[in-house]
Amino acid sequence: MRQWQGYRKGINLGGWLSQCENCDRNHLDSFIREEDIRRIAAMGFDHVRIPIDYRLFETEDGSPREDGFEYLDRALEWCTACGLRILICVREAHGHKYASCIRDVDRMKFFYSMELQRRFRKFWMRIADRYAAFFGTVAFELLDEVALEEVSDAWNEAVREVLTVIRQVAPRSWVVIGGVRHNCVKAVASLDVPFDERIVYSFHCFEPFAFTHQKAYWFRRMPVDYRMGYPDSIERYREKSSVFPYEVAGLIYDSLEGNMGAHFFEQLFHSAVQEAENNHVPLYCGAYGVIDRAPAEDTIRWMNDISIVFEKYKIGRALWNYKGIDFGLQDGNLTGVRDELIEILSR
Repeated sequence: MRQWQGYRKGINLGGWLSQCENCDRNHLDSFIREEDIRRIAAMGFDHVRIPIDYRLFETEDGSPREDGFEYLDRALEWCTACGLRILICVREAHGHKYASCIRDVDRMKFFYSMELQRRFRKFWMRIADRYAAFFGTVAFELLDEVALEEVSDAWNEAVREVLTVIRQVAPRSWVVIGGVRHNCVKAVASLDVPFDERIVYSFHCFEPFAFTHQKAYWFRRMPVDYRMGYPDSIERYREKSSVFPYEVAGLIYDSLEGNMGAHFFEQLFHSAVQEAENNHVPLYCGAYGVIDRAPAEDTIRWMNDISIVFEKYKIGRALWNYKGIDFGLQDGNLTGVRDELIEILSR
């Protein structure tokens, strides 16, 4: 398996330039600081993945804003000083809403609207042009978690178009591409064969949701006393998955066998590993993790199992998340096991 050098073990800075209820100066200046980047480097990580929302980089009419770029530039300066690389990931683009909990949103229009796609390409042209010179330390991820499986062909076409634009200004930059169904690992097989050598296939992994998203308040059917340990039988996770929408937790219903353990992730990743090997493309897990409401000791076991398989198949990855938004490595629930967890994540 081809490995993506320099992006083997990373962590997400979610909640900073995206997923913030109030992205004002106070939040942007305080949520991530230089000492956070130094701490991440000291933990043994080699890169940070930075999700961004378009609102910090352009106005609603498409005019450029410097606000977001100011913070990306700052992050680049800090990371360079600490020997860390950066992956810039567009989490929300104009016309494309990320959050699956948002109702009454047309999730197909973005992929079929010439106007929205033109604006998407223009947005990426600005980003790529600004950071093209840093091709060794800054990579680009086109769009985070395309939801609908029905747009798979349209998404592949959009990828070809935006890559053509990016390559005009950034021919040597790495570009990360995820599939549909919220970056489902099985959707890697539906991605087109890349037309250059600096493409990375991406997926996310929060399987089984019954464990990693227990007590997640944003799922409307979640009981207040819901609890699920790790490990347990796959059948037991299937039984406990009914509170989650099928589109985000459906993989547990696939033909997977046995009890939970490293072999579960081997089964789960098999098709993506094969696709990446066949096309000689590095494979990357852009988000994986366990909610802060799960038992800490079970989180350690889950992290150990998935890390074994990441290493076996040379899959780069970025933990979700460094701080806050229910998955923070720095948050209180992990106090007693944080050092052990960091050892697993950074080995």
